[in-house]
Amino acid sequence: MKKDDLSHSRKVATICDLLTGNYGETVVKSRRPAMDVLVQGILSQNTNDINMGRAFDNLKTMYRTWEDVLAAPEEELGEAIRSSGFYRLKAQRIKATLSEIQNRVGRLDLRLLKRMDTDEAMDWLTSLHGIGPKTAAIVLLFHFRRPIIPVDTHVWRVAKRVGLVPNNFTREKTQVTLQSIVPQPCMLSMNHNLVMHGREVCKARNPRCEVCFLRSHCDYYETLH
Repeated sequence: MKKDDLSHSRKVATICDLLTGNYGETVVKSRRPAMDVLVQGILSQNTNDINMGRAFDNLKTMYRTWEDVLAAPEEELGEAIRSSGFYRLKAQRIKATLSEIQNRVGRLDLRLLKRMDTDEAMDWLTSLHGIGPKTAAIVLLFHFRRPIIPVDTHVWRVAKRVGLVPNNFTREKTQVTLQSIVPQPCMLSMNHNLVMHGREVCKARNPRCEVCFLRSHCDYYETLH
């Protein structure tokens, strides 16, 4: 291992330890059904958690099963999830995704992913209409507890600012890189902890560097001094 690689590995390990020490080893409080997580992932695209939650709750109120959602008129479904934004596109994606799962599996069920390794499961999910790496990773982490790191806007911002990944990395490249450099003991909690840090401290505007426990290891903070 080169000296620079060793130094970066130590930095990653230190940041992981600091994040775990401050935010814990949480993944999620309860394991949600895989189909629920998948649809929530679609609804979360280009919106915040509050609007996604409202849309999902309304969806579950209006339709008893995912089969009912698949059978619903696209316009009606769009109105049900209007609060999530881009609701016409998301309604189309939800119906197309459910239809593909029904055709491939014979039912609206994702239990077959349990028998696949993580890479195979990622390939299967991202081959579905409208499902990108982030949504696929959300399903694999929050339902199947696979060691994978979904990269949302908070994870992406914090990872680049502190210097876990280069500043010019895409979300997709950030996800692949984080999964290759983050130590296994903190892999499952890394998404949650980076999201928490992005919301509470390393905000998009006016980051709270003065109270940040990562500042002595942060590339961004170093540029300010």
